[in-house]
Amino acid sequence: MNHYQRIVLASRPHGQVTPDNFRIETLPVPEINEGEVLIRNHYLSLDPYMRGRMEDAKSYAAPQPLNETMIGGTVGEVVASKNARFQVGDKVIGMLGWTEMGVSDGTLLRKLDTTHIPLSAYLGAVGMPGLTAWYGLTQIMQPKAGETVVVSAASGAVGSVVGQLAKQLGCRVVGIAGGAEKCAYVVNELGFDACVDYKAGQLEADLASATPQGIDAVFENVGGEVFDASLGRMNAFGRIALCGMIAGYNGEQISIKNARVFLTMRLTLRGFIVSEHMDLWPQGLQELGTKVATGQLKFRESVADGIGNAPQAFIGLLKGQNFGKQLVKLI
Repeated sequence: MNHYQRIVLASRPHGQVTPDNFRIETLPVPEINEGEVLIRNHYLSLDPYMRGRMEDAKSYAAPQPLNETMIGGTVGEVVASKNARFQVGDKVIGMLGWTEMGVSDGTLLRKLDTTHIPLSAYLGAVGMPGLTAWYGLTQIMQPKAGETVVVSAASGAVGSVVGQLAKQLGCRVVGIAGGAEKCAYVVNELGFDACVDYKAGQLEADLASATPQGIDAVFENVGGEVFDASLGRMNAFGRIALCGMIAGYNGEQISIKNARVFLTMRLTLRGFIVSEHMDLWPQGLQELGTKVATGQLKFRESVADGIGNAPQAFIGLLKGQNFGKQLVKLI
């Protein structure tokens, strides 16, 4: 290859993201310097956090710069190396972004073993989404056997892992997802005890029916009316891991009708960013990798083909059109 393609952020969205916010560029393959490696990416990860980075607003991380490669996790293969730690042919994970090829000095690059774990899984169940699920469950929710755990966006890359791990701890696990197909997958394939279809129009009633003993812990990915419904069912001293608020990612106003339960039920709510807890990543990745390699942890992927389809796949992700982990296949 003499050239490769990348996608940059061309403009900041006003409300919903559109294809016009992105621009595809063709560039010559760069030469590498001493200490660097050249990587041909095989898969690109698309994740909800990217929507927040597109805004020029104060947050936990700097905004995505305009006219620069969109941020994103990648897995691929080293095709040229002047770094003693990496050899041509090594499979690696990094943060090279929405690009077919990239150069790294190795600082944020990690070699991968694909003997028992598929390469793509390192962007999902054995990657940042899996670690997000593992951290929120084990460090914040800390559920005990017999307790009821509720997971929103239950069929997604994060929620699906939360529910399976909670079941393995002996909990009653109830998912919330959009559509009968996703709910059937959550129960029949992932082993949740129940799943509430928020699109069916009976969210509060269906959640009450699925949680007859109330809710002890919540992993929240959505916010809005989904989160409010869970709050209304919380037991005393319940714990909430606040991972995402995708219902408000396009600037929608999010209100909480049931806010008083934080006091009356003495709840603990903690928001978290998994990249701020790197000290626990080795432990979490080891546990998740073992479970995937031995078939104890299932995952599903939605795969868009080619970098040119990344913007539309990302827009679909924000609208809940993906099923499981959203990836873009680059090779």
